[in-house]
Amino acid sequence: MNELFEKVYNNQHLNRIEAERIAEKMFEGQLTDSQLAAFLTALKCKGETAEEMAGIADTIRRKAVLIDCQKDNVMDNCGTGGDRSGSFNISTTAAFVLASGGVTVAKHGNRSISSKSGSADIFECLGVNINLSPERTSLLLEEVGLAFLFAPHLHPKMKYVMKVRKELGTPTVLNLIGPLTNPVSLDSQLMGTYRRDLLAETAKTLSELGRSRAVVVNGAGGLDEASLAGTTHFALLQDKQITMHTIEPEEFGFARLPLESIRGGNAKQNTEILLSILKNQASPYLDTVLLNAGLGFFSNGKVTTIQAGISLAKECVASGAAMAKLEQLIQVQKEVA
Repeated sequence: MNELFEKVYNNQHLNRIEAERIAEKMFEGQLTDSQLAAFLTALKCKGETAEEMAGIADTIRRKAVLIDCQKDNVMDNCGTGGDRSGSFNISTTAAFVLASGGVTVAKHGNRSISSKSGSADIFECLGVNINLSPERTSLLLEEVGLAFLFAPHLHPKMKYVMKVRKELGTPTVLNLIGPLTNPVSLDSQLMGTYRRDLLAETAKTLSELGRSRAVVVNGAGGLDEASLAGTTHFALLQDKQITMHTIEPEEFGFARLPLESIRGGNAKQNTEILLSILKNQASPYLDTVLLNAGLGFFSNGKVTTIQAGISLAKECVASGAAMAKLEQLIQVQKEVA
């Protein structure tokens, strides 16, 4: 183990097996706080690779409470967070649009960490039970095509790293790989990241983890979502090939707007924003969700172009299908509970 630590300290990359060996010790509580802090810090300073991220993420998944899902082409649209933008809950809102368009969404998430409200806080405000058993969560995925997966309940081994993460006070590889640790076996993914420099490396990691198709996105201003504020950069993974792209809001008929226009608030305020979007009330919030949901449909392979995805997203919201999906989720969860 000391040899592996020395390798990272000397600015050398680990292969996937080596990363898994360290992660195994990490998530069984077999590293001291000093060892854990030194490793996470050294890895960040060196720069994380796809093999390292895949090795750690896969170890977390193997130790998670697994959720069975028999549906085809299941996706997640969870982001890393950490962009400090103060935006509303974009991916949470987009999940209802995606599910209403026929995509099965296993929405992995947590409570607020660096923002005022996390996805778990929003689902609770909407009246969704985030504490369902794995079996009942599976039923929601089967019957509704949408379920919320509350990360702390599904990753009990993360308790061994929480103290050090809080004390370090800086994002580490564990922030970067949060969206990679979904306990459901995903086929496709839309993943936002605050690290534009790691777009291609993160897409490579998704390929290592078995995704057949994925988009890793970083918006203007460092947003871990597609943004109306300027150029959005993304890496597209398709059939193990990765290509880099940029898009502008004007390409899809959206006005270019500052990040302040999508500023969110606490969980109650962000829930009100979500409901206004599902009611198709025109606003920068709505346009931002349409762009991201459109990119989600494209990531999933439901459509072949982002423009077609945005058109489908508009249809899902305008028809009331996205709001109906929220109502269905609330109703069915009561029945399975």
